[in-house]
Amino acid sequence: MNEADVLEIARAAIWTILSASAPVLLAAMFFGVLVAFLQALTQIQEVTLTFVPKIIAVFITLIISAPFIGGQISAFVTLVLSRIQSSF
Repeated sequence: MNEADVLEIARAAIWTILSASAPVLLAAMFFGVLVAFLQALTQIQEVTLTFVPKIIAVFITLIISAPFIGGQISAFVTLVLSRIQSSF
């Protein structure tokens, strides 16, 4: 395994992390902005009002996107193991 292989694995790791976490982060960001907008409209400044919808949205998004996240991680592990196997 040379430097190019290590850089390719590092690039793939960063891309896998970004693509696997994107659905959950986008859902949390969307619901955070939505709840903040509703709080600004109604002038309700309750801390738990922002926390609970984001947690529910994150859990629902995790359940829905679990096959996608698993596929991304599986493809990355397959890439890493094939590179390790080919170098020995």
